[in-house]
Amino acid sequence: MTQRTLVLLKPDAVERGLVGAILARYEAKGLGIAAMDLRVIDGDFSDRHYAEHLEQPFYPGLRTFITSGPLVALVVEGERAVEAVRALNGATDGIKAAPGTVRGDHSTSGSRNLVHASDSPESAAREIALWFPALDPTPGR
Repeated sequence: MTQRTLVLLKPDAVERGLVGAILARYEAKGLGIAAMDLRVIDGDFSDRHYAEHLEQPFYPGLRTFITSGPLVALVVEGERAVEAVRALNGATDGIKAAPGTVRGDHSTSGSRNLVHASDSPESAAREIALWFPALDPTPGR
């Protein structure tokens, strides 16, 4: 099933010059890029994106980090894109992430972990609408 999912290459990925290497992994898997934008977000936008985490004890640190510098927001599309991207990214904690994944190869942190990806088709739809409101929601268009 062709899907779209939101991916964020977080400020640490941009700062470390890993954008091209991470994008290459998605493209090598056969996934396409439907939209992409380099931007810096503010706290209010972070709160809307991470709405389900606002009351979590880790959120203030995440908010500070995600707003700390430029990030790359993109919409990736392809066969089972949500599942494929999450598998390529690896476990949230870079120490526990398997070698061969983005986090397993490039991160040693659970908080500065390079990437965000939607965790379900429903989350992907909500996140894509927030980040790319003008994008046609139908994959392949």
